Amino acid sequence: NAMAAVRAATKKHVRTTCASASTTSKTKVASPRPHDRVRMALPSKGRMAEDTLELLKSCQMSVNKLNPRQYVAEIPIFHENLEVWFQRASDVVRKLRYGDVDIGIVGYDMFCEFAKGDGDLMVVHDALGFGRCHLALGVPNTEKFAEVGDLQDLLSMSCWTPESPLRVVTGYHNIAREFFGKHKFQNLALLSADGALEAAPQMGSADIILDLVSSGVTMRENNLREIEGGKILESQGVLVASRKAMLEREGCLEIVHEMIERLEAHLVAEGMFSVQANMIGNSEAEVADRLLSSSSLGGLQGPTVAPVFKKGENGNAAEMGYFAVTVVVPRKELYASVRLLRSIGGSGVLVTPLTYIFDEEPERWRKLKQLLGI
Repeated sequence: NAMAAVRAATKKHVRTTCASASTTSKTKVASPRPHDRVRMALPSKGRMAEDTLELLKSCQMSVNKLNPRQYVAEIPIFHENLEVWFQRASDVVRKLRYGDVDIGIVGYDMFCEFAKGDGDLMVVHDALGFGRCHLALGVPNTEKFAEVGDLQDLLSMSCWTPESPLRVVTGYHNIAREFFGKHKFQNLALLSADGALEAAPQMGSADIILDLVSSGVTMRENNLREIEGGKILESQGVLVASRKAMLEREGCLEIVHEMIERLEAHLVAEGMFSVQANMIGNSEAEVADRLLSSSSLGGLQGPTVAPVFKKGENGNAAEMGYFAVTVVVPRKELYASVRLLRSIGGSGVLVTPLTYIFDEEPERWRKLKQLLGI
């Protein structure tokens, strides 16, 4: 019966399992399945899917899906070397493990839950900037938990026994086992539910929940609260790939490299603006000194200053006492920077949003090459 199953589950030793890119696992590494092109898996539904497509579009890697009812698409800039498959978030990781796809974008929470320490899977970009949330415990605001302020309070409650374990409803059983195992807590029963986890404590079918938290509104509206020490991991969109595919699948490593370059350059440039203006001055150095007197006009590595020319009387280019200046400023400092630029003699101010800032070779790409031994 159900109670017997719960009792049996709670008597199992809670082992610590790690689902990270760097963990060595006994899991057999899948060989890349035979297919002609590199395959990339993307989330098929929800906000994660929308944000993924928007980010790729912003990086000029738009996904071309001719038929909305189909699950296969392409990214034209990679010509015919890459095909895109839309999958459920959990299946993005599973397909990577099976060798059915080579690259994927998924939430870090899903990666940790379903990678299960698979040493072949690697996070090649760990901060895509969307889908930010965290995985945390939610405790009811009831009399039973009134004195529970932190994790230790929760785990030390005398009511948790092998016969009456702490019932945690969650969709993250692997992460939960690792978390509670790390705290050496064994009087535990992990329960599953398809959606509406927040209702389980009120219904009496669970004691607490373990779920994703974004704004926290849903948890509060269902009379739940977070506790100190109950935050398990931070999550956002990540780019993941198969080590074996990158080393053995023709074109896979090159595509991963270009994606890292484009994503990194775009994410650095996001929210940054190029500000250009003309300034009267005696020399480039004198104008640069005025700009450098304010930290907000220093640009990325310093302002760019160049003389402005006009056509002289003899038909040759002649300086006119104006200098064109260019600085890069963040969005939140844009208006203040424009006002400051005007105050030191700037005029004709032009503002342009930036799509990319390509600097040196990305650190993430250098680290990936080291991990791959190339």
